[in-house]
Amino acid sequence: MSTPILDLQDVVKNYYLGPVTVEALKGINFKVFEKEFVAIVGTSGCGKSTLMNIMGLLDKQTSGNFYIDGVNAQLADDNELSTLRNQKIGFVFQSYNLLPKLNVLENVAVPLLYRGWSRSQIVPRCREMLARVNMADREHHKPNELSGGQQQRVAIARALVGKPSMILADEPTGALDVKTSEDILNLFYELNRTDGMTIVLITHNDEIAQKSPRRVVLKDGIVAADIKL
Repeated sequence: MSTPILDLQDVVKNYYLGPVTVEALKGINFKVFEKEFVAIVGTSGCGKSTLMNIMGLLDKQTSGNFYIDGVNAQLADDNELSTLRNQKIGFVFQSYNLLPKLNVLENVAVPLLYRGWSRSQIVPRCREMLARVNMADREHHKPNELSGGQQQRVAIARALVGKPSMILADEPTGALDVKTSEDILNLFYELNRTDGMTIVLITHNDEIAQKSPRRVVLKDGIVAADIKL
C-alpha cells in the first residue's frame, strides 16, 4: 500500500488553562490516502478546529505522531513546517482569506511568490488554475468586486496553484447560500474525480458529510465513526 498523505497515530492535544487541562483530542487515529475525498464532521466543540490546525501544520499535538507524505511533522522546525505547508497543503477557508488590495490573479499567485517563482512562470500557471475554476474572465477584479461564490472559487484556484498533495477545506461553504454551496461542493467533487485531487473537508453539516465518499465523525475528541460509501 502507498504511503498515506496524512497519518495520525494516537494524536492527543491538550490545552492548559492555569490548573485546568482541557483535552481537545483524546487519541485520534486515521489515515488519508492519495485521491481520497474525506469529510471530517462533528458538532461544535468536538475537536474539528483543533484537528484541522494539526493537519494544516498550524499547531502541534501534545503527544502521538502525525505524518504528512511520510514526514514526521513533530520533528520539523518552523522553517520546515512553512515549507511543508506551502508545498503539501492547499488551504480553503470559510472566509476566503483573499487579500483585498490584490486582484484575482495576484491573489492566486501568492503561494508561488513564496516559492520564488518568476513572473513568467507564475502568470500562465495562475491563469490555468483560474480557468479550471471558471474564473478566467475575472483575473483583474478585486475581491470586493466578486460574489461570495466567486471569491471561494478564487480561493480554490489559489489552493491548487502550487500542485499540493491535498486540499484542506475548513467549512468552505459556511458563508454561502444553498445554491452557491452546491456549486462549490460540486467543484470539489469534480476536482477529486477528474483531477485526482485529495480533498479533506471539515464541516459541521452532516448532510454535506453524508454525500462524501468517506466521512470521519468526531465526538468529544475521538473518532466516533469512520464510514466509507
